[in-house]
Amino acid sequence: MTSQQRTTSPLSKRLRPLHVAAFLQGIGFWVPVEKLFMSEIGFTPASIGMMAAAYAMVVPLLEVPSGVLADRWSRRGVLIIASVALVVSALLGGLSHDLPMYFLSALVLGVYFAMFSGTMDSVVYDTVLEETGHSEAYERHLGHNRLVNSLAMVSSALAGGALAELLGTRVTYLITVPVVALSIVALLRFVEPQLHLAAERTPLRTHLMQTCQALANRGRMIPIVTLAVLTALMLQMMLEFSPLWLVVLAAPTFLYGPHWAGIVGSLGLGGVLAGRVDLDRPRTAAVIAVLMTATGVTLAVTGQVVVVVAAQILLVLLIVAASIHVSRMLHDAVPSAVRSGVASGVSTLSWIVFLPVAAIFGVITETDGVHTSGWIITALAIAAGASLVVAARCRSARDLNGAVSSPSADRDLATEPSI
Repeated sequence: MTSQQRTTSPLSKRLRPLHVAAFLQGIGFWVPVEKLFMSEIGFTPASIGMMAAAYAMVVPLLEVPSGVLADRWSRRGVLIIASVALVVSALLGGLSHDLPMYFLSALVLGVYFAMFSGTMDSVVYDTVLEETGHSEAYERHLGHNRLVNSLAMVSSALAGGALAELLGTRVTYLITVPVVALSIVALLRFVEPQLHLAAERTPLRTHLMQTCQALANRGRMIPIVTLAVLTALMLQMMLEFSPLWLVVLAAPTFLYGPHWAGIVGSLGLGGVLAGRVDLDRPRTAAVIAVLMTATGVTLAVTGQVVVVVAAQILLVLLIVAASIHVSRMLHDAVPSAVRSGVASGVSTLSWIVFLPVAAIFGVITETDGVHTSGWIITALAIAAGASLVVAARCRSARDLNGAVSSPSADRDLATEPSI
């Protein structure tokens, strides 16, 4: 125990600026009043839909290029670009008086998500690996990173409503700008791991081929990528569509705030759970799978608002825990030289799958009701749960056969050229 504390204490200190940056990047005073502000400057439901579609296209287009840039240049540098994009997006939003300017703000926000996605996970993983020589502490430290980001989102959402009431909706965007800009200072204080730069430099074309091969040509990657896509898809579905149940069930207006706070808060609590449960154990994975399926069924059959809200919060918490676990599996399976690119590639696949599934969900909800659409969530939960159990059994079998389940820094470097 004493030895473990000695190894994790420097790691925690090294990751502290990254956690501070994650907290500051999570501040968005404008988020709870965005739709109100958009209506004030002339948006209609149709134009809001067009903006959402444009934003949804930007993220997958930039995901892989941002991951490759992080692998070949600097992950800290890409995270700084993400912070700059978040600052510019909030500034453009606050200065918007018409639709085109706000469209531009939304597109820049898409740049932030593309730059952030995959990069933060990769830099946490490499820092853990560089400091400890293994990945066992990854889920706990990434969970802590998700927790502080979630706390920022919850607190700023609550504060944003009050600020809008006192100072107006536009001010919430402008106040966000200097707070998020401080994340750049925090990132500059972070000592970036260098594992991704240790291998021999390859031409860009070769690097892209290695990234694609890491995603597609390894047998062990198929179940990992499948599970990663399923968890990301389910999480995005819940974030986008969970309020629909409240609308259909005629929930009182005051419940919307606590509901969203619970959903966002569970993003952080799921990170805490990921660091406390061992999803490599088949029994633990089976319990999570059963609970995920049960919450999906609840959304499909229950008409009680409180029960629905509780099921949604629990489902998001379980999804986040599973997604952090599969993130470790993904990073364990690939060398550092292509780690961000592979993670971004998986995120791109998730967005590509999300678009048609979201469209189908919307059509079914409009024609047959949200409870019928709940069976889509149930089906995804069954598939994700089954994949989680299969992955746990395969990993357990490899451990019993004497296989090493987590990489060391030496192994990571040794396998760099051999994708």
